[in-house]
Amino acid sequence: MDARDAMAAARRITVLTGAGVSTGSGIPDFRGPSGLWTELGREFTLESYLNDSSVRRAAWRFRAEHPMWTAEPNAAHRALVDLEQAGRLRTLLTQNVDGLHQRAGSSGVVELHGSMLGTLCVDCGTPGSMADALARVRAGEEDPDCTTCGGVLKSTAVVFGEPLDPDVLRVSRVAALDCDLMLVAGTSLLVEPAAGLVGLAARAGAHVVICNDEPTPYDRMATALVRGRVEEVLPSLVAVPVVDSGPVRTWGDPSTW
Repeated sequence: MDARDAMAAARRITVLTGAGVSTGSGIPDFRGPSGLWTELGREFTLESYLNDSSVRRAAWRFRAEHPMWTAEPNAAHRALVDLEQAGRLRTLLTQNVDGLHQRAGSSGVVELHGSMLGTLCVDCGTPGSMADALARVRAGEEDPDCTTCGGVLKSTAVVFGEPLDPDVLRVSRVAALDCDLMLVAGTSLLVEPAAGLVGLAARAGAHVVICNDEPTPYDRMATALVRGRVEEVLPSLVAVPVVDSGPVRTWGDPSTW
């Protein structure tokens, strides 16, 4: 079965997206030449961020200069909006923290790794706006603190050494079990536990279509592989009309238990 045949048979699709969906909008891949992994390195962990002001200053500079603030949704983001409007999207899971899916018009997006758009004080828990914190950075504050208690501010994106929200992970696992196809777009599938959702869907009987420029560790579980830039290949896949009219039965369907 090729990717188009798999899409034609699918009516309950869970999508998992990664950095490759946003590279077409000018946002660098996490592990690319200008990505977080390359710019800040492995030393950028939650522990180092909390305990080393130089790491925090570097992180704030990286955030302030990040191209996500001027990026616009691309054809891949818009294609997933079309999938939702067609009534075929079960859940959109994303590892991205840039909010471009929501800006394109997707609703109910599950952000596995949180969002770069907010801040949180690690001492008192006060939430805030990243835009407000970055305005302070651009005004000269190298390491803006919490305006409520003076504590350390972090973004609401998950950093190395920080676990995923257990409720988000639970919802994501249910979505992986409750689909007839998992469409994976623009992710290297190197980061767990997000990558493990693909294996979960495959073992539950869903078809898996992986769209990515490079091979992934989960390619052997895929029904079909599509190589190429996601913003170029995803719109045509999403546009494949449904031909299957039978009942949708998944592990998330109580009638199959």
